[in-house]
Amino acid sequence: MRIVFFFIGCMLLLSSLQAQKVNDRFELHIARANSPIRIDGVDEERAWADAQMTSDFFMILPMDTSMAKVKTTVRMAYDDHHIYLVAVCYNGVPGPYMVESLRRDFNFGKNDNFIIAVDPFDDRTNGFSFGANAAGAQWDGFIYEGGKMDLSWENKWVSAVMNYPDRWVFEAAIPFKSIRYKKGITKWGINFSRNDLKTTEKSAWAPVPRQFPSVSLAYTGNLVWDQPPPRSGANISLIPYVLGGLSKDYAKQTPTDTRKDIGMDAKVGITSSLNLDLTVNPDFSQVEVDKQVTNLERFELFFPERRQFFLENSDLFGSFGYSTIRPFFSRRIGLNAPIQYGARLSGRLDKNWRLGVMNMQTKGVEETDLPSQNFTVMALQRKVFARSNIGFIFVNKDSRNYTPDSDPATPEYSQYNRNLGLEYNLFSTNNFWSGKFLVLKSFSPDKDNKDWTHAANLNYTSKRWFLSWQHEYVGSNFNAEVGYVPRKGFFRLFPQASYLFFPRKTKVLAHGPIFSTSQYFDEQFKSTDHETNLSYKATFRNQSNLTGTISRTFIQLLAPFDPTNSGKDSLPTGSEHRWNTVAIDYISKPQSLFTYAFGARYGGYYADGKRTTLFGELGYRFQPYVSITMSTTYNDIKLPAPWNRTSFWLVGPRVDVTMTNKLFFTAFFQYNEQTKNMNLNTRFQWRYKPASDFFLVYTDNYLPENLSVKNRAVVLKFTYWFSI
Repeated sequence: MRIVFFFIGCMLLLSSLQAQKVNDRFELHIARANSPIRIDGVDEERAWADAQMTSDFFMILPMDTSMAKVKTTVRMAYDDHHIYLVAVCYNGVPGPYMVESLRRDFNFGKNDNFIIAVDPFDDRTNGFSFGANAAGAQWDGFIYEGGKMDLSWENKWVSAVMNYPDRWVFEAAIPFKSIRYKKGITKWGINFSRNDLKTTEKSAWAPVPRQFPSVSLAYTGNLVWDQPPPRSGANISLIPYVLGGLSKDYAKQTPTDTRKDIGMDAKVGITSSLNLDLTVNPDFSQVEVDKQVTNLERFELFFPERRQFFLENSDLFGSFGYSTIRPFFSRRIGLNAPIQYGARLSGRLDKNWRLGVMNMQTKGVEETDLPSQNFTVMALQRKVFARSNIGFIFVNKDSRNYTPDSDPATPEYSQYNRNLGLEYNLFSTNNFWSGKFLVLKSFSPDKDNKDWTHAANLNYTSKRWFLSWQHEYVGSNFNAEVGYVPRKGFFRLFPQASYLFFPRKTKVLAHGPIFSTSQYFDEQFKSTDHETNLSYKATFRNQSNLTGTISRTFIQLLAPFDPTNSGKDSLPTGSEHRWNTVAIDYISKPQSLFTYAFGARYGGYYADGKRTTLFGELGYRFQPYVSITMSTTYNDIKLPAPWNRTSFWLVGPRVDVTMTNKLFFTAFFQYNEQTKNMNLNTRFQWRYKPASDFFLVYTDNYLPENLSVKNRAVVLKFTYWFSI
């Protein structure tokens, strides 16, 4: 426990070192528009001529030691209902702009783009981001933990982009109703970012060190209002849907199932910074399918949440803990049973307090004897010092009117499961220091010892150095049924270190070593497995990069394990396995119409076997309308009998066709040899009004041996966003 108290002391000391906001001297004044503004990408209104303009941007990449060479100007204004912005992005060198497509929420590094980061509470921790690429595709997302982006979040706003011989112009109107803010605050945090691929330059209005993302809220300047922003007024949105569809399970030879569903989401602004979300009979059929992977791991894999209802302020719930110690994971709700209704109250109570409360009710499933279940989660967060916070979470899962029976053939479910947690998140003023201390306890029937978890980490990030220490303990009886904790009953030590060299006047921008080691111990502190990696990475000035890695692995199996994960024989509990691996990875420059990446790994494997892994991704774009990618992974495993030689292909071609920035078609095919499945998912989307959509989704699953259909479904869905 001494190391735990040492970490707590370090975090409190670093947090208490308060300092003035780093870019506090950067100010952009915003005033009420003195003429109507039309969102058309033409900045000729009188309101723009009278608005204050900022044009001095600082370079972030390739180096953060000079002013930007590519010119960008920004103006802002507002009226009773909207915040307006116009950005003029001048060409750095002659030639066409570079974009992937008109697809929404594009890849930042593969598009010429302009992004705005808004921090309405100026807490330098949470905010919103809006922007567009040079072809007009929109980008919006929620910023959490100071600079992480959740692009699944989206709201109702409008924008336009116009292209000229020497520049492209981005113009946007963001409704006050789309942003959570507190009335009376006249200074918001703000920053503007520009990515120009032709010159390989990334820049920002308020300077950001190169090791941080351009939306890092620690480095925002100030948006100064001439008077407090107007109240958003009544803020109620109704989002009904109607759906029709057909599905058939050919493997079970069941009759064709006809779907006729209606449902509704609602958003109610309790205050300008606190929102109530309601849903009745939600449907998520239009959500993109998960990208499959070849699974050779001993523990459950993680797939991110994509359903819109769960996304706003999702960091309050889902970011609690660590990547493999999550007391709440929303994908546990509604994937095995339909959701009847749900409600979520989330947002800010004031500048220092954030609140999140969610309640979801699911139906019972007769086929699997799954009872009706209720899920409740409550999170509370209090800002302390300059940018740090203390968080509390309570998660409860109850099976309604359920008593397990004595029939061994009937699946048994828990009557309840609860988790209680407390964490401290450290963010220093300049973002160089960050960390987290976490403690969790679970409550389940017949489990009242070794049901604790605690963990801590501390990171230092400078231009040259990254240093990190992390340790974790998860008790063998810790139980988070609504969370993601794939492994239990262990201690883990996980230090990391890297260093960068910056050579002068060479094609290599930066290079340096990366070291990490992950050491696992059982609850008696006996070593059970460890992996040590030493890498060397070179980043080139054209933004391509090359990485080489050597690693050493030791694993003592804690349970029987099939090393091919394909239903073959298992290695015994307690058997020990050691091997070495070498790897190389390369990612090409993003400026080309043709892009590619490849990786190769060769080394040992379980039972003194050998494993070769090859990965490749090819991409070509007919900008801005068509983007084609092909991802392929091949694993070749050589083991003694009874496994012998096993190989797996995973192939995933994808086509994105964006006729306009409101009309999209995606076709995604996946062949997974390990799971013996071929999947085709196509989705047509027409955004006929802001945040209102028509979807046509077609899904097929095939057996690869004879291409016979396992199941097939087609869904037609309309949504409409009513603002009241």
